[in-house]
Amino acid sequence: MAATKGCPVENKVPARAVADVGEFELIAVMTEGMPKPGFVEVGLGDDAAVLGLTRGRAVVSTDMLVEGRHFRRAWSSAEDIGHRAAAANLSDIVAMGADPRALLVAVALPEDTEVQWAADLLSGIQAECAEVGAAVVGGDTSSTEGGVVIAITAIGDLGEREPVQRGGARPGDVVALAGRQGWAAAGLTVLSRGFRSPRVLVDALRRPEPPYSSGPEAARAGATSMVDVSDGLVADLRHIATASGVGIALDTGRLPIDAPLKDTATAFSSDPLTWVLTGGDDHSLVATFPMDVPLPPSFTRIGLVVEGGPTVTVDGEEFLGYGGWQHFGN
Repeated sequence: MAATKGCPVENKVPARAVADVGEFELIAVMTEGMPKPGFVEVGLGDDAAVLGLTRGRAVVSTDMLVEGRHFRRAWSSAEDIGHRAAAANLSDIVAMGADPRALLVAVALPEDTEVQWAADLLSGIQAECAEVGAAVVGGDTSSTEGGVVIAITAIGDLGEREPVQRGGARPGDVVALAGRQGWAAAGLTVLSRGFRSPRVLVDALRRPEPPYSSGPEAARAGATSMVDVSDGLVADLRHIATASGVGIALDTGRLPIDAPLKDTATAFSSDPLTWVLTGGDDHSLVATFPMDVPLPPSFTRIGLVVEGGPTVTVDGEEFLGYGGWQHFGN
């Protein structure tokens, strides 16, 4: 099997459903050939994993993807979904300034799911882990009468760094963005309208490309706050504003509106700025830095931290909507 990123695990099996093989054979098929990096002291196959971490300081996060809500199998391959699930979790780790080390993967599958689909899902997860030197070290499987549910716990190593939290922004700090923003939202619009191109935008939704190295770089550079943009740029900046008790002032003249966004917006009679401001799932990183700190090369200045708040303004006007996705509210 081929993938566009990483080193997927080769798990070709006959077309059987998971109900035909049972839980433990399914796990054996899904995890066959999984690598064990040197920092994994105890990995797959025991009651729990044991990791060797610098100074014993770990960052831990968890995220869940639900079929029909976060992905559609008609739009994405199992490997695509695996990449996306892993990226969502790994990005949370780097947003704290840590280096990703391990994922614990729990999957609930309908009983008629093909074994190969399940194997491809984990192959995509492991291939995304390979991008950052992390590994799948454990997890669980279960059956479900609904759609596929993927729950992942990610573990990262802070090393000698302090965690970069959401509550450290101060008035006068620069707001800066790393990674693509608005591409996945544009891809969702394309697919929702029954199209499959531009492929570059559709692929951005299927397989995000988070700027993994930018998180630890920001921490080393002295970032005062940082967040993974999973729900929307305005929505996630509002988290920083609320946690820090400040205002965030965005300058749309500084926001990157890339050519694929402009071209697709023209074709669809849409405003590309809406995708950039409110689109999630690119897993870009937005951070704040003291004014006198040189920005890491991967970051672009897009605004300032100001007194007051917690509010987010766009070109001087308060953004009154939520500014992104929220469960139970959309």
